[in-house]
Amino acid sequence: MLYDLINELVTLVKIYEKESVHTSHDLNTFRHWLDQHSNHNNDLPEPEWEGKEKGRSADSVINTSLVHLYRYAKIHAKTAIVNTPFSTPDEFIYLISLVSFGSMSKTSLIRLNIHEKSAGIQIINRLIKNEWAEQHALDSDKRNKMIHITPKGKKLLDESMGNIRKASAQVTGPLSHNEKMNLINILLKLEKVHQIESNGMF
Repeated sequence: MLYDLINELVTLVKIYEKESVHTSHDLNTFRHWLDQHSNHNNDLPEPEWEGKEKGRSADSVINTSLVHLYRYAKIHAKTAIVNTPFSTPDEFIYLISLVSFGSMSKTSLIRLNIHEKSAGIQIINRLIKNEWAEQHALDSDKRNKMIHITPKGKKLLDESMGNIRKASAQVTGPLSHNEKMNLINILLKLEKVHQIESNGMF
């Protein structure tokens, strides 16, 4: 049995040697390749879903699940802002965007959060009215105004982040770390496609 294992390892090393694009070879590199090779060759069994026998497609199931998950996430997000000055989850999401990516124009902030212009402007106006964000015109273009988070907005966000993180964790709670990483890869792949296709729509 041990010899069989050695033979299998030798076979894998030969495959690795042919497929690897790395110029240097070490154990960690081989282990990383082996993980990818194993995942690639382990086809997941096709799951069952409601309506499958009547022709309901995988695309339909995925779309429905994404819509449902969005609604569940929204419920948790609303719970996170109970007893806070925030009136909607979008307000803290916009503030998080400003903290994560820095000051930006109204248009960029709205596009980043995939909102229609009118809805995004309303959110930004509420942030400004509550003094959680402020806008300043650029010296080079007075018509182009940049949105900044204020110390008051940063303080409120910091105070709320515990509940916000808890709400986020509740959405993905049952997933293991590896499942979360795989899901991130899949979702980012989908997002990238739609970002390209929807360019200029928002």
